[in-house]
Amino acid sequence: MDCVYKNPNEPIEARVKDLLSRMSLKEKIGQMTQIERRVATPSAITDFSIGSMLSCGGSGPFENAMASDWAEMVDGFQKSALESRLGIPLIYGIDAVHGNNSVYGSTIFPHNIGLGATRDADLAQRIGAATALEVRASGIHYTFAPCVAVCRDPRWGRFYESYSEDTEIVRKMSSIVSGLQGQPPQEHQHGYPFVAGRNKVIACAKHFVGDGGTERGKNEGNTILSYEELERIHMTPYLDCISQGVSTIMVSYSSWNGRKLHSHHYLITEILKEKLGFKGIVISDWMGIDKLIEPRGSEYRNCIKSAVNAGIDMVMVPYRFQLLIEELTSLVESEEVPIARIDDAVERILRVKFASGVFESPLSDRSLLDIVGCKQHREVAREAVRKSLVLLENRKHQSKPFLPLNRKAKRILVAGSHADDLGYQCGGWTKNWQGSGGRITIGTTLLDAIQETVGDETEIIYEKSPSKETLERDDISFAIVAVGEKPYAEKFGDNSTLEIPFNGSSIISSIADKFPTLVILISGRPLVLEPWLLEKINALVAAWLPGTEAQGITDVIFGDHNFTGQLPVTWFRRVEDLDQLANGVKLHDPLFPLGFGLTYAEE
Repeated sequence: MDCVYKNPNEPIEARVKDLLSRMSLKEKIGQMTQIERRVATPSAITDFSIGSMLSCGGSGPFENAMASDWAEMVDGFQKSALESRLGIPLIYGIDAVHGNNSVYGSTIFPHNIGLGATRDADLAQRIGAATALEVRASGIHYTFAPCVAVCRDPRWGRFYESYSEDTEIVRKMSSIVSGLQGQPPQEHQHGYPFVAGRNKVIACAKHFVGDGGTERGKNEGNTILSYEELERIHMTPYLDCISQGVSTIMVSYSSWNGRKLHSHHYLITEILKEKLGFKGIVISDWMGIDKLIEPRGSEYRNCIKSAVNAGIDMVMVPYRFQLLIEELTSLVESEEVPIARIDDAVERILRVKFASGVFESPLSDRSLLDIVGCKQHREVAREAVRKSLVLLENRKHQSKPFLPLNRKAKRILVAGSHADDLGYQCGGWTKNWQGSGGRITIGTTLLDAIQETVGDETEIIYEKSPSKETLERDDISFAIVAVGEKPYAEKFGDNSTLEIPFNGSSIISSIADKFPTLVILISGRPLVLEPWLLEKINALVAAWLPGTEAQGITDVIFGDHNFTGQLPVTWFRRVEDLDQLANGVKLHDPLFPLGFGLTYAEE
């Protein structure tokens, strides 16, 4: 019998049907299983016909592994998959959420909250295209991005992963999907996955649905809304992603009106698959089905049953994959999970694999390695930084606006916890899950960028926390103070106070009392800015989490480019005011409203 599924000239649906007809139950369930690389062995991948693998944050071949090292590792796993009975290739996934951020030397773009400040859909698409190339260079086929949450409360630890509190801005920035996967042709059938070749990656819209609207911004919390509000505020961006051929959608850990999304048949099957017409893979989040019953992990069989019957196609296990396979096999044999549900899941998985071209090009393309961290990509990142900056204050100093700064000033004080820390600039999901401080990869800190920008005659004094002697000098022209948050991700970023860490307010105050001062706030969200502090400083810039290319900041503060960024979210005045945000109510007295952003006055 001819192997239709091996023929790239056959229609995708014919290939899916042919391959599915050849598969045993064991092979089907193997395809539904996504495992972490730490538990992957060649025999496990081959014998169980494992469908997908992933690296969680920080799970690379070794410390500071380059793209070539990643490609070698992923190719090794792929070769094991190709040795299975039917030779079905793996798709290997990673959280490349602002560039290929786990790989040393890659270009790190601003996190989504900064991109939302640009309102630039074309820029988002170009960032997606650059990210796709750097991901494919490392042998990886699949990124768990973009996050299209509509963020409603900055106390949420994933706030920076969202483009905006405004649904329309999130919809606009979903253009990154077309950058990651390629632009589908006009005749492309709605709801079906689309990937435009081996220089593109499988994308994942996440987290379905309402993750940005939980009570008090609690990570994995409960979103209390009517269906109409859920659809209007949080679901609409998924339609834009589906219309661009997004291949996968990840389910949220959170709940809707008290019911966890991972077991929500109505939202996953009746709405996402049937009403919205999504034909790609619905994937669980990391150990997402374990969390369906508390205490975590109890009654695992029932967790699997409710999640798969709800419509989840691929299970991010990530470790206990043999138990998952055993239990799901038993559930099918006892008819508690219908075989039709299994076939639907596997059809979707195979459809994405055929659409992505992984059957034809399963191994890495080493010719792409030179593009990782290349000048062209870093220029796109630098442009993104420039466009993401939001000028919040620019008071007059000596009868004219304080900014732009004079690059030929005699002496400049540079200070603050974030002035010379690449890891802090990049934030969470960089090198590892939570991110970290220091020179974690290749890039330019704010201090580096200032030193490159100022004139040869200008002296830079850098002190993270200036000494008494420095503060008493009378020959410093002005100060640039960079403060903000340490890196964090997910629940570890949940924060009920939102104060500037590292004694930020007092450091700003001590410097601003002595010198004209520009404050650059590097954070994943608005933070508390007390009125007395704002009165002391001359200028204030929200730089979000800019990534590796801080020259984008100096391009603007020294006047080579104007400010164009606008707040993608409302800047609250008091933390207690945030409770007004429930049910989409706008803050009645914000410090700075959504869309606020000053520019340099036109000459």
